[in-house]
Amino acid sequence: MEQRRFGKTQRHISVASLGTMRLPTAKVATAVVQGAVAQGINHIETAPAYGQVEKYLGQAFLGQALAMVPRPELFITTKLTPTADADAMERRLEASLQDLGLDYIDGLAVHGLNTAEHLAQVQGGMLTGMQRLVADGRVRHLGFSTHGPLTVVMGAIATQAFDFINLHYYYFDQHLAPAIAAAHRQDMGIFIISPADKGGLLHQPPDRLKALCAPFDPLHLTYRWLLSDPRITTLSIGPATLQELQDLPQLSTAPLGAAEQAAISRLEAAAAQTLGTDRCSQCYQCLPCSEAINIPQVLRLRNLAVAYDMTAYGQYRYRMLENAGHWFPGRQGHRCTDCGDCLPRCPEALPIPTLLRDAHDRLQGPSRRRLWQ
Repeated sequence: MEQRRFGKTQRHISVASLGTMRLPTAKVATAVVQGAVAQGINHIETAPAYGQVEKYLGQAFLGQALAMVPRPELFITTKLTPTADADAMERRLEASLQDLGLDYIDGLAVHGLNTAEHLAQVQGGMLTGMQRLVADGRVRHLGFSTHGPLTVVMGAIATQAFDFINLHYYYFDQHLAPAIAAAHRQDMGIFIISPADKGGLLHQPPDRLKALCAPFDPLHLTYRWLLSDPRITTLSIGPATLQELQDLPQLSTAPLGAAEQAAISRLEAAAAQTLGTDRCSQCYQCLPCSEAINIPQVLRLRNLAVAYDMTAYGQYRYRMLENAGHWFPGRQGHRCTDCGDCLPRCPEALPIPTLLRDAHDRLQGPSRRRLWQ
């Protein structure tokens, strides 16, 4: 598998990284880790928030899972949720090392630096503790993962304290493009979170999307769109079984070819044609909303449902609003009171209240728990 330099860490890691949130047992973890290493994947990412997964990985590491690769060739990352208590954070890291059976971690990331309060906690004590762990050798590199708004992400990058960043950035959701540029300017490694699932539920693409992407599979095409960008280091894959790992498409970092570019152009043209003057360009100028509706995300999901029949994905994400806290903040579209505050801020003069209600009618559904709950 191809590798890329992971920013200022100076390490070279595989363009696919093994995310471990969905591993159900130690036996499966061992099989998946073995399979991943056999495919050339050398970055394994986990977190204590993923239930028992760190213990499962510890059992895999103690067995034969890593026998074919020396430990220094692997980049193992874990993540700790924000806290202002540096000592508590250090204790949590020690517990992770014990569960993993390791004496050091290559990457330690803040897990879910999603709000201004989280950023204040990190700057108020957590970062000092993380730097202390780097100084004594238990951690080699620092980073953060984020599901937060652009302002928070840019604030965290501006600290200049981190070597890498994990974030949501996809063909179907590009609003964090300025963060990609800012991270690259600081030579940070850039890790894309969940491009198959959160990036569009692309393991189960609708027929219209498949037709527009043909002859390419939508998942493979969007992987190629990401990896053709030299600023992006690696994409997270999160198999729950060995078979899911073995179904991973061949990944290439080459520039997009003419046929791939034509497929991307078809996607753009289809969105313009079907959405017409109701297309939200994701400028985010409609915020803040007095009812805390996540207007841009609601309208993005409507865009995708109308343009590409990505209704199942839209329903999956939409019903997380009001159910996932700071991991996917904001309220649903039916909370609109027609106050009209957003209307003069929209450069496209969209009928936002009407579109919010239409999105709710298309996408409302039962709530869904986060995978690790």
